Amino acid sequence: MLRIFFTHEDLAKMRVATTCDPFWEIVFSLHRLQGRPGRWAYAGWIRSVRARLADTGLDRIVRSMLGPLLPRKSYFPDFVTPAEAQHGFDAGAEAILAASERLVLDELAKLDRVHGTGTRLRRLADPDGRRELVSALRAYHAVAIKPVEELMQARVDADRAVRARALLDGGVEGLLRSLAPALRWKPPVLEAEYPGNLDIHLDGRGLRLVPSYFCWGQPVSMADPELPPVVAYPVVRDQESGSTRAEAPLSRLLGQSRALILRATAAGMTTGELARLAGVSPATASHHLSVLRDNGLVSTVRNANMTLHTLTPAGANLVRSARSMADAGFSSQV
Repeated sequence: MLRIFFTHEDLAKMRVATTCDPFWEIVFSLHRLQGRPGRWAYAGWIRSVRARLADTGLDRIVRSMLGPLLPRKSYFPDFVTPAEAQHGFDAGAEAILAASERLVLDELAKLDRVHGTGTRLRRLADPDGRRELVSALRAYHAVAIKPVEELMQARVDADRAVRARALLDGGVEGLLRSLAPALRWKPPVLEAEYPGNLDIHLDGRGLRLVPSYFCWGQPVSMADPELPPVVAYPVVRDQESGSTRAEAPLSRLLGQSRALILRATAAGMTTGELARLAGVSPATASHHLSVLRDNGLVSTVRNANMTLHTLTPAGANLVRSARSMADAGFSSQV
């Protein structure tokens, strides 16, 4: 069980990351390649990435280094997911290179105790080994993560919109409750199912929530509770899992991209976020929004430098009706 203990000060300091963390995504994507959980949701990505890994020879590095270092089990080293990575891959890579040799050796020793990796990974503690690791992580990121970065960011944007709406409707506790079922808010504790028992007392440090595209099922935190508190959790998946059938009526009526944009505005999104989600240019997304707005389905609010699009009551009714028809089995008739 993972249990995170909040104080009133921690509630005020909680933040939701604005972008995917490249190193958490590397870890979770490797987990998707290693095991069955969630495989159906990433089937296309898995096929293409395995082919690219084989073509580039990175499959051998994944088997010999990255896979054993970052297993889909109860423990992997914290130094591979540094807090600095919130500022981008290069910042995270520098933090990995700068980690003390003693720290890396201690974490690799724990990895060996838990998973029996032996001594083969100990070379990663010395400077040359660390540079080799960063080079491997960079190459893997380019092949496996970079091609889907825009999609990942669109999912993060959608997730943040859901959290923002929960915050506006229910305050900080509403935001924490919105993390269910992955995380459960039982004041003053945020808890989740976990491979082992891990208690984190925030003690005024606050908590950074990191929505993750490749995280599946249960959230993950740092193994060392003294490190800057962070929890990576799976993004909301409404637009990509179980929604194809529900989109069919709207797609036939409006076209696939416009229907997707209409449904996504339920969470309140910007033009750029909607463009990334629909896989179209910002100009095309703006055109779709203009048509939807002219027909009374979408409302646009401008505040300072941000323009936010949301559903009107008519738009919300249309989305609900389409979903109801799909659930009733009438999608082929619309």
